[in-house]
Amino acid sequence: MKGMANDRPANLTARPVCFPFTGDVVGGSHFSVLGLVENLDPSRYVPVIVPQFPDGAVAKLFRDHGIRTETPMHWTELPYDRNVSPWKIAQVAKDIPSQIRYLRSRRYPVVHTNDGRTHATWALAARLSGARLLWHQRGDPGALGLRLAAPLLANQVVAVSQFASPRPGLWSAARKAQVVHSAFATDVQEDRASARTQLIHELGCDPRTVFIGFFGAFIPRKRPKLFMDAIAELAGRDLPRPVMGLMFGEAYDGGRTERELKDHGRQRGMGNIVRQMGFRTPGPHWLAACDMLLVSAYGEPFGRTLIEAMLVGTPVVATASGGNIEALCEGATGILVPPEDAAALANGAQALIKRPETAQALASAAMASAKSRFGDRSHAERIMAVYDEMLRIPLPNAADRSGPSSPSIKPLGLKSEATS
Repeated sequence: MKGMANDRPANLTARPVCFPFTGDVVGGSHFSVLGLVENLDPSRYVPVIVPQFPDGAVAKLFRDHGIRTETPMHWTELPYDRNVSPWKIAQVAKDIPSQIRYLRSRRYPVVHTNDGRTHATWALAARLSGARLLWHQRGDPGALGLRLAAPLLANQVVAVSQFASPRPGLWSAARKAQVVHSAFATDVQEDRASARTQLIHELGCDPRTVFIGFFGAFIPRKRPKLFMDAIAELAGRDLPRPVMGLMFGEAYDGGRTERELKDHGRQRGMGNIVRQMGFRTPGPHWLAACDMLLVSAYGEPFGRTLIEAMLVGTPVVATASGGNIEALCEGATGILVPPEDAAALANGAQALIKRPETAQALASAAMASAKSRFGDRSHAERIMAVYDEMLRIPLPNAADRSGPSSPSIKPLGLKSEATS
């Protein structure tokens, strides 16, 4: 099949790690994995990315960075951020034998899954193949997959935050879980003045305008309408400078959500104070172009753009929810406000607009904090330590890769999770 590489890793002493990806929506999990695989020690572990679509956006992201990819088979694509039907679950079950054959043929000792759709489509095959499964939990801690499947199928669970970690219980993956915050390129540098000038020229607006950014997929967890309401609230106040909300991102439902957001803006009489900017890369450049990041999300496990904003010196106002609380220290590296409250978000933004010296102090402290806590090299070392730990634990029948390696397990009905 197109995109498949038939050679084994050149370094025969290194152990290959399979990173499958279901779907073709590029999100935070993909960039996190990219940061990880670029920092793995090649004498110890060799990453192989297995994207569902050999010519898709996910495959291109990794190939453009010189990372090996191969797509050995067709398998079922689950819907993005929607419930999975029984019919889809039946289709997933039919894919398992071919996935097992592939994993055994490559003799993968480790399979590393990174999002809800991939957990649902590859976790069972990984365990039945005899490989160790690292379940990287980047989504909702209440997801059925984490609660019901991970305790049975995962050898180890790595959560991106305490918030995202499995909750303790009689049937829980908590006993084999640990927190490893996501990886970031902490040496990133952006010319903030140049990036801002680029926005001014593109939008043709008053050079004094305060650009307030929303970054992420237009999905319910990100609360895009709440962001718009906060901008409308802010624009109605007595401020020293005009404001504009810029929404960098997109939905994956054929444009329905984008149209709903535009209708919401018209109903609120926002005019041109909120603009949809589309999905753009590189993210840090556009974050640096903004005067502020406003994080309206609720229950965000560990927002990637929040950390990237910290690294490029963009002040952050965020809801006191999910992993935001672990990333920011209120009043020291950012402003945390009550969730689901447009006025509270507007209050936080207003405080930074009226006190630019405070905004600068918070941004400087946040940059130092992010650089010291979220380096990609230390992250890779911690993940390789997890691989090492898993490979020291023998699995039932793992020595016999030609036959069944565990009892038959029926697929569970799962809800696919969006990437962060």
